[in-house]
Amino acid sequence: MGGWVYIMASRLRGTLYVGVTSNLVQRVWQHREGVIEGFTKDYGVKLLVYFEQHGTMPLAIQREHNIKHWKRQWKIELIEGLNPKWEDLWRRITR
Repeated sequence: MGGWVYIMASRLRGTLYVGVTSNLVQRVWQHREGVIEGFTKDYGVKLLVYFEQHGTMPLAIQREHNIKHWKRQWKIELIEGLNPKWEDLWRRITR
């Protein structure tokens, strides 16, 4: 089973959250609706600004771990490399 690494944001260049999941649509919905207590709910992190798919969960988990330890500017550059306007990508994954 594959996995997804994703980055959520509170706004353009706002608070960032890096996560990993096997079900991207479900997990992003949970963040958007605030159904799970924690960081993203506390800081209003609801915009999906980046995601990438991996062939296995172990690969996705390793990538998430690596990105989480990056400098903030590197994360911003990753996002802006594919999503320069920081558009909410929710509609892209729910079509």
